[in-house]
Amino acid sequence: MTAYQPITAHTSGHRFDGERRWAAAIDLGFEARSEGDPVTVTRLVRRRHIGPLRVQRPFYPEGKTGCCHVYLLHPPGGLVSGDELRIEASVAEGGHALLTTPAAAKLYKADSHGVAWGQHTRLQVAKDAILEYLPQETIAFDGSRGEQTTTIELASGARTLGWEVLALGRPASNLPFATGALEQRFHLSLDGKPLWLERQLLDPTHRRFTGHWGQGGATVQATLWAVGLDDEAGAIELLREKLPENNRWAVTRRRGVLLFRYLGNERNEAWALCEQAWHLLRPMLAGVPAHTPRIWLT
Repeated sequence: MTAYQPITAHTSGHRFDGERRWAAAIDLGFEARSEGDPVTVTRLVRRRHIGPLRVQRPFYPEGKTGCCHVYLLHPPGGLVSGDELRIEASVAEGGHALLTTPAAAKLYKADSHGVAWGQHTRLQVAKDAILEYLPQETIAFDGSRGEQTTTIELASGARTLGWEVLALGRPASNLPFATGALEQRFHLSLDGKPLWLERQLLDPTHRRFTGHWGQGGATVQATLWAVGLDDEAGAIELLREKLPENNRWAVTRRRGVLLFRYLGNERNEAWALCEQAWHLLRPMLAGVPAHTPRIWLT
């Protein structure tokens, strides 16, 4: 696991020009530990943090020997110019962890200097381990500027399922995403070899944003990924059979990665589709039914 560089005076936020930076980071490690034959429990064995990024205590709603649920907490609730979040999590062989968040993340309008924010997530999954990364949605305010990267590093035999749900602007308040620029990057590799690389630029002034060949003016998008399914074709057929039929979502697979996409204008619809897909896929991926995190119901 990459060690974080110490925060120096230069990067602590004690400046108010275009070079300022407020950093927060967290590094989590999970291991499957024997606690009496044949009992094996996934424990949170490493928890390091810098700045306002923490976790609550681990929860075991699926039983002591089941998946370890952890909630990522960012008390400010959103990112402003100069903020930089780094999230790293690793699951060792035989472990099973689920990471989620208690509420939507907000990406606020950039300041007068146009300073960007950054959010970088790195997930590592060992052989025979499972990691589910299921954050609640991200809301980008008009004028927001920043970069969001997700890096997933798998060993042979690792399994993972996750999603990113992004809402652009606040159309219900007549505040569309009319200015700003976001960049999303996904990098998923198996034993160091890339399986899925993706880069997306979201610029509301570019014709791709409104063109039918691109974003098509859609204000909500979602991507769900799953790796480690024994029957990918069967999983796709199950999703197509069970999910509501419409032209706002699609599912495909490539090089061992199942990808489910949503492009529309309803946050609730995108979330409901992703959650239903998770309920359908989890038994096939992990051999156990989906167990909704309690924090989603509050």
